[in-house]
Amino acid sequence: MSERNVTVIPATLNPIHRMNPVVKKRRVAGYARVSTDKDEQFTSYEAQVDYYTKYIMSHPDWEFVKVYTDEGISGLDTRKRDGFNEMIADALSGAMDLIVTKSVSRFARNTVDSLVTIRKLKEKGVEVYFEKENIYSLDGKGELLLTIMSSLAQEESRSISENVTWGQRKRFSDGKITLPYKQFLGYDHGPKKDDPPVVNKEQAAIVRRIYRDFMAGKTVGAISRELTADGIPSPSGKSKWSASTVNSILQNEKYRGSALLQKCFTTDFLTKKRKINEGEVPQYYIEHSHEAIIDPDEWEAVQEEIKRRKAIGRAYSSKSILSAKLKCGDCGGWYAVKTWHSTDKYRSVVWRCNQKYSDGKCRCQTPAVREADIQKRFVNAFNSLIESKEPYLAACETAKKVFMDTTALDAEINEMNREMEIVAELTRKCIAENSSNAQDQEDYSSRYNGYVERYDNAKSKYDTLVAERQDRIKKAKAIDRFMQTVASRDGLLTEFDPQLWIATVEYVTIMKSGDMRFRFFDGTEVVA
Repeated sequence: MSERNVTVIPATLNPIHRMNPVVKKRRVAGYARVSTDKDEQFTSYEAQVDYYTKYIMSHPDWEFVKVYTDEGISGLDTRKRDGFNEMIADALSGAMDLIVTKSVSRFARNTVDSLVTIRKLKEKGVEVYFEKENIYSLDGKGELLLTIMSSLAQEESRSISENVTWGQRKRFSDGKITLPYKQFLGYDHGPKKDDPPVVNKEQAAIVRRIYRDFMAGKTVGAISRELTADGIPSPSGKSKWSASTVNSILQNEKYRGSALLQKCFTTDFLTKKRKINEGEVPQYYIEHSHEAIIDPDEWEAVQEEIKRRKAIGRAYSSKSILSAKLKCGDCGGWYAVKTWHSTDKYRSVVWRCNQKYSDGKCRCQTPAVREADIQKRFVNAFNSLIESKEPYLAACETAKKVFMDTTALDAEINEMNREMEIVAELTRKCIAENSSNAQDQEDYSSRYNGYVERYDNAKSKYDTLVAERQDRIKKAKAIDRFMQTVASRDGLLTEFDPQLWIATVEYVTIMKSGDMRFRFFDGTEVVA
């Protein structure tokens, strides 16, 4: 093998000849940011702007460009920092040579964002000077130091985030609640920081109207349109209401004077991404945490009505309080409004089974009924209940106690819960043994699948028992609300009462004979 030769090719240009005799001033911009929007921070913010303006202009070899600013913005994510993003865009377009800022943590507390941005600027020859750490990004040691300092800043943000989360959960466990008052209709701040919210009487009237209209049969869409037409601003101050906003108000437990805390949580302190809490972190439910706007019984009734309408689906109509309350005794379908002789003088409106002529043939033998007849028979059916009010209410109280007694169900639920825990532990041991010791895989698979089947059976029974318990509690609450309605009535009905119809009748079955079987919310059925 021939001996390796190295030939040196000398430089042909004298470095002195490449020097530009004209000294060009560096175009310099400043960046100032405060991380909260509290009033006490504004002084710091103004001071930063003034400081960097004077600081840049005090250097004779620097040319002042601008001080870019962000107020009340977190440094964790650069995407929402308008001043920062404008500065970077200007720098990349060649508007400056140097950016001066207070520290790495003021620039960004996210290591990735910080380094990516600095490298982009470096490619364009733009330098960043961090005054506190005395780091120039184009210095040979700059990137290593920046990586270390950005990581420290990111860990500081993590620590702050964890402390804030701990503090928030401590407040929850102490029963202290906070509301987004600027967008929460019906409540204002209490006199002191930790005082419970106080009712805003003017806004509370709007909340009560929403609940009243819903229970009068109106849909959330109809309610939102009426609120918009009446010129009532939404909770966020918009002129137009959405159905989702009305729906949220109807289902928010805070209007009944209770509070379910930590419905959502932050999954990543860097991205600030939030998700609905599905059991990943604890929740806190506080009864009587503040003054109610809606009576708890009325609130519960609204929740049941929401569930009822969902179950009915498209069969529900807000045009009449009789909608989705009349059942066909033949097919179980719902009655709907039909117009007879719509174009002549014999025009009349009746209720008839929707399925009666669905296939071109007369399927159901149940008759069409008129609204006035339904109302008259309701009066008779309800009066038959309250003719002997005291004995009837006593019987309702007994029925309520039977449904409320879930002792046997609770024991079975606990037993199934223990069974699932045992099987889960056996499964973990089975997997661990297979991982650490050589085993016959067919035998392992058989044991593993047996545990899985056993767990699934226990879980299925557990879910059934829990659903049964919830159904019993639901019936007990329905009976209680029904009893309160009946107890509040003095004397027999003399005419149809729409509110009483809504509060007491679960549904009415129309029979072939023309009889109507009224089923009330306490489970009582009366034929009229």
